[in-house]
Amino acid sequence: MKIGLALSGGGTRGIAHAGVLKSLEENGIRIDIIGGTSAGSMVASLYAMGYRPDEILQKFKENSSKIIGESRFSMITGIRKMMNKKEPIKGLRNGKSIETVFEKLANNKNFDKISSIKMPIVIPTVDIIDAKEYILTNYIPEGKEKENKGYITDITIGEAVRASSSFPAVFNLCTIEKHAFIDGGALNNIPVEEVRKQGADKVIAVKFEQDAIDEDSNIMDIVMRTIDIMGNKIIEEKIKQSDFVVNIRTDKMGLLETKNIEKCFYYGYEAVNSRIEEIRKLLQ
Repeated sequence: MKIGLALSGGGTRGIAHAGVLKSLEENGIRIDIIGGTSAGSMVASLYAMGYRPDEILQKFKENSSKIIGESRFSMITGIRKMMNKKEPIKGLRNGKSIETVFEKLANNKNFDKISSIKMPIVIPTVDIIDAKEYILTNYIPEGKEKENKGYITDITIGEAVRASSSFPAVFNLCTIEKHAFIDGGALNNIPVEEVRKQGADKVIAVKFEQDAIDEDSNIMDIVMRTIDIMGNKIIEEKIKQSDFVVNIRTDKMGLLETKNIEKCFYYGYEAVNSRIEEIRKLLQ
């Protein structure tokens, strides 16, 4: 039986996915196929390249400030610039830092392009120019080459992760040749279907519980909740195609917050541990 894992986006909360993988490994559950959107693509790509869950946690701790990048200007100034039609299309942060970090991490394992990875991997992104979903992968499913959905294999791992993680307004567009990619969560925040197409017999989906909005919520909390509400129907349809869903509660960890990375890792770890008997039963 081939087991697939589909990891959702969620900003720096995505490190919880590594905690999920740690628990699965400790319980003897091997993942054969992996997919991830946005932050999920970061963990998925590292795992597919051979980084162990604890190593992924360490790499996130070492590189989180580089991945997020320094803001070129204050939030208020940035919003003013984005509202100015004369300004070039830019986010509050330069997403090139994501690509640079993941190129280095890939090179450390002697990988370059996504096609060089052995474990089947799928990373969704969206081209804002033609409003079309693209799947960045090392294997194009048989018979799917002519689908309206595009499959791309000739892309570096750093570019693939950046393309899927370019959250609108936060990061610049990821421009590659004729494409202008934004965060894959715009159309496919949990790539269950694509993991299934890679030959998975059972697919475990991992997503984050929605945080409540209260007097302590900041503007990014509200933005994330708004996007969650808008994307709920899409997510519901994706989730229905999975065999098991792991919901992770992250105690209101912000989209770009880095101070509680290790704590968030263990949220994912415990989310699986608390339901491990259900997962075992599913896979028997």
